[in-house]
Amino acid sequence: MPDTAQAQTTETQVNSAKQEIFDYVKTRLGDGMIEVELDPKHLENAFATSVDKFRQRSSNAVEESYGFIELQKDQTQYTLPAEVINVSRIYRRTVGGASSSEGGTAFDPFELAYTNIYLLQTGRIGGLATYDMFAGYQELVARMFGGFINFKFDQPTRRLQIFRRQRSKEIVLIEQSNFRPDFILLSDIYAKPWIREYTLAVAKYTLGEARSKFQTIAGPQGGAGLNGDALKNEAINEMTKLEQEIGN
Repeated sequence: MPDTAQAQTTETQVNSAKQEIFDYVKTRLGDGMIEVELDPKHLENAFATSVDKFRQRSSNAVEESYGFIELQKDQTQYTLPAEVINVSRIYRRTVGGASSSEGGTAFDPFELAYTNIYLLQTGRIGGLATYDMFAGYQELVARMFGGFINFKFDQPTRRLQIFRRQRSKEIVLIEQSNFRPDFILLSDIYAKPWIREYTLAVAKYTLGEARSKFQTIAGPQGGAGLNGDALKNEAINEMTKLEQEIGN
């Protein structure tokens, strides 16, 4: 229930932020003074386009994080959540065997340091040099006897391939990069203005594309001209400027 309530709250926040952007776009296009021929689906498409472009071009759309995954016996492929875009490293808690129950050595450096009082009584018991040598020994053992896991991550399918036979269950820590959620982007002081302006530019281009189909509207005094081509040119210039800004 708490997860469901949190998901509903997050969805409400995203919808509220999107509606604020849609109102901004319609107001900038003169809604209220003239009729703006944009349907909700056009605004949704403009917003989706701007978010996709931001995720594609901006490093601010990605964050580094850590996650746990339980490796299963004799299973080498795992599918990660859709927001994960890269896996840089997998950390194990054991060295040697596939699990601590098979003879591996669980190593917690902070617990080890305080247990042996290396950091508290450096003058009488080895000191930091002993601690550093033991940590180096652990790293060497890990390199020689399977402490590190070789893997391959396929970004389009989110599939993680483990290059080893897993002989028992084991929980590992994954260092990963993932997309920041929409509700975070829409509350970011740097991301939100860019997404808002790019949404406006895409909506303006869509409106210009529709208006350029007809040069004039018939009327009693010869009709009225439409500004479709002008809107399209203005939108292209704005999108180009925004893409240059995010590139810099």
